[in-house]
Amino acid sequence: MIGYGANKGIVPIATTEIFERIRDTTTPEKWYEVCVSMLEIYNECVQDLLVHPDHRPLRGLNIRESKVLGVYVQDLSKHPVDSFEAIERIMEDGNKNRSIGSTEMNKTSSRAHTIIILSFKQFEIIDGNTTERYSNINLVDLAGSERQKKTKATKDRLKEGCMINLSLTVLGQVINVLAEKSLGHMKNAVVPYRDSALTRILQNALGGNSKTIMI
Repeated sequence: MIGYGANKGIVPIATTEIFERIRDTTTPEKWYEVCVSMLEIYNECVQDLLVHPDHRPLRGLNIRESKVLGVYVQDLSKHPVDSFEAIERIMEDGNKNRSIGSTEMNKTSSRAHTIIILSFKQFEIIDGNTTERYSNINLVDLAGSERQKKTKATKDRLKEGCMINLSLTVLGQVINVLAEKSLGHMKNAVVPYRDSALTRILQNALGGNSKTIMI
């Protein structure tokens, strides 16, 4: 996601391009606001990585839906940024709060999916009236699927692995149903967004007026 040294990752490449375009298109009649949020999904519980663990709700944050915003995470903190460097500093704070654990396959294995959300607002004055457009970019770092025989996971590590595998399976099912619908098949099928917190949060990005890229 971040990369190492000269080998830049997705986040610095994407955000640098975004802020360059903002600078090129900003005028007295058009301006932008950008905020960043960072969350993790651990055992189907959604937590704000930019909030100290001692101050988080025990049951995590709630996923809500509105006609204006679509699906969103209630009470998720948003932090204004104006450059990749600002985002990088915020992500460093968030990474300190990520859930990691040791398995036979990886001594610092991520035990949760992480989502970095860039929220954009474009303001433009047209005929004396200020219009507002809103958009999100979700940069998702998926935890890898696991096989218990290889990881030798037990107790908490085993439960974490099972929840990771379940959410990845649901993600595959959602993508499959959406693909079939786009081909004119399974027209009456219900897309199982609600079967996992991951797909529910990403519902706006996976379906409707959006584009999704998987690497």
